[in-house]
Amino acid sequence: MTSMKHELSTNAYPGRGIVVGVTPDGKKAVTAYFIMGRSVNSRNRVFVTEGEGIRTQAFDPSKLEDPSLIIYAPVRVLGDDTIVTNGDQTDTIYDGMSKGETFEQSLRCREFEPDGPNYTPRISAVMHLSGGKFSYEMSILKSNNGDPSSCQRFTYSYENPKAGQGHFIHTYMHDGNPLPSYEGEPTPVEILDNMDEFTKLLWENLSEDNKVSLFVRYIDIATGKTETKIINKNK
Repeated sequence: MTSMKHELSTNAYPGRGIVVGVTPDGKKAVTAYFIMGRSVNSRNRVFVTEGEGIRTQAFDPSKLEDPSLIIYAPVRVLGDDTIVTNGDQTDTIYDGMSKGETFEQSLRCREFEPDGPNYTPRISAVMHLSGGKFSYEMSILKSNNGDPSSCQRFTYSYENPKAGQGHFIHTYMHDGNPLPSYEGEPTPVEILDNMDEFTKLLWENLSEDNKVSLFVRYIDIATGKTETKIINKNK
């Protein structure tokens, strides 16, 4: 395992990122989602609560340009499942699973984002809590090294996840033009028992210039009770 401090502090632009895991005491399921931005349009956002989930919203509506890839619901809750993604595929997963499709099946109709030359990967996760048990899945849909004629689909399932460990997946390997897509399996990372400490660690180690918003949620595996924190750079 590596630390989230190392993963974030050594990468000026991981883009958007999802963390899912379990606290060291084994009692809480954890997820975090952050967004970053290089353009004025991307930076002009905040997270707001919507039902049991969250939505991105323009901080200054007068500056909003193209909303298509930046305004969406990153987090939605379907029964005992919590869906976290970096785009409107949250709704695709929610609708598919509502009809009995699996997480992987629901994403078969989607590809990477149509924002050439970057072709930003769609990263997604779903947390399953039921009967005092927790498991999760993660997915990345990406172009073939920048070739949009080929979509590569990877799904990772984590059953009986180890206490104190999580996995981190993000959109870009590092800053660049075009931005290079994430490579490899989700990175094993350390999770903290203390939600405030974990939130602070994530926020303080994201690039000050590029970070926009952060969402963190701890869910009691036995009871389903949730604790949520949101930090927005725009205030």
